[in-house]
Amino acid sequence: QEQLVESGGGLVQAGGSLRLSCAGSGRSFSNRAMGWFRQAPGAEREFVAAIGWSGGVTNYADSVKDRFTISRDNAKNTVYLQMNSLKPEDTAVYYCAAALLLRQATNAYDYWGQGTQVTVSS
Repeated sequence: QEQLVESGGGLVQAGGSLRLSCAGSGRSFSNRAMGWFRQAPGAEREFVAAIGWSGGVTNYADSVKDRFTISRDNAKNTVYLQMNSLKPEDTAVYYCAAALLLRQATNAYDYWGQGTQVTVSS
């Protein structure tokens, strides 16, 4: 069964850091662009960051630029999101997803994980 599984979420104080992981199984995602999205209660799911299949190209939402870093290890079939200088407004469920091409639109992604909760206290 092809799936993506996120981990690494939790509760952190403002200014702190977390590292999310997204492990793929059931198939290789090494030829796919990978993205991170988040959804806060009552809000639309929004783009956070994406990375091309080789890791050479990345793209970030303005709200997280210079604070978050996306990376991948194709040998481990895993993508990461390093989150620094976290703010209360970063609180959301974070999802990873896979797409044929690096895009910001959610409908470009055809594989999704189940999400991991990130809560940032003030």
